[in-house]
Amino acid sequence: MGASLSLVPVLDYFARREFLAAGLRPNAATLPYPDGGAGATCTVHYWAPPGEPKLPPLLLVHGFGPRATWQWRCQVGPLSRHFHLVVPDLLGFGGSAYPSETAPPPSEATQASTLAALLDALPGMEGKRVAAAGTSYGGFVTYWLARAAGGGRVGPVVIASSDLLKTAADDRGFLKRAGEGWSGVDEILLPAEPAAMRKLIELASYRPPPRAMMPDFMLRDFIQKLFTDNRERLVHLLKGITVGTDKFQVTPISQDVLIIWGDHDQLFPLEKGFAVQRSLNGTARMEVIKKTGHAPQLEDPARFNKAMLDFLLSAHKPDPSVNGSSH
Repeated sequence: MGASLSLVPVLDYFARREFLAAGLRPNAATLPYPDGGAGATCTVHYWAPPGEPKLPPLLLVHGFGPRATWQWRCQVGPLSRHFHLVVPDLLGFGGSAYPSETAPPPSEATQASTLAALLDALPGMEGKRVAAAGTSYGGFVTYWLARAAGGGRVGPVVIASSDLLKTAADDRGFLKRAGEGWSGVDEILLPAEPAAMRKLIELASYRPPPRAMMPDFMLRDFIQKLFTDNRERLVHLLKGITVGTDKFQVTPISQDVLIIWGDHDQLFPLEKGFAVQRSLNGTARMEVIKKTGHAPQLEDPARFNKAMLDFLLSAHKPDPSVNGSSH
């Protein structure tokens, strides 16, 4: 009987319910695919309130893994009281798709370009200044969007648990922390067996669930629904990542930046957060959330949300494109 139980639809239901309760509704937009040649299109699934923004816009960009609803479910309620949220699934994740059979996988630059096009396509959003926050892989995309679009289009930026300076040496360090027996980073990040899934959870969490609460049948179900069914697509997406190459050079950006990191992050250790801060001329604010791992927004949402709101509300400047915004 246990083997037939699946928690994935249950978790998906509760995550969606948080988004709906925050006033967000699911939608999709068909947009040009930047790397696909003439006539190529992609589909971007996103959550946003209906109609034009009545509050300052805030873009939330998820990391490599489950869809956006799972990764931002603890943020949308508190943030929606102050911001008009736009929460997309990046290309290749959730309900967003690109022509993977005929086009190269999206790089961070391509993902950022598509998000810029999405923002311009939404009601009342064309040219409107938007704050942006990204976690992990989503932080790579958010940084690229902020740098490419400039401070007139993208306002304050939050980079969470996102090693913009990742190199092959960091991958070797990750495997060392994982212990012996792993052939490569992908074996853990795209688990095919319960042992790899358990190791990923242990490395990503400050307090992972006890092994008794992660039986093999449950982990196999997660693997099947989150990874196996999408493995070919996820492998393709990994090939598009340019961070750590000469195509992804980190330079200071004009926007106010907040960096958030868990002090027990074993995927991207805390010292890499301070290195990212230094690469931005040391001007970014650094917020370390104690007793959390790679997903502080889920392990301690209260402190994560407070850090985000304190920063965004203090950094927010009236959008010059809105008449009367100075009143």
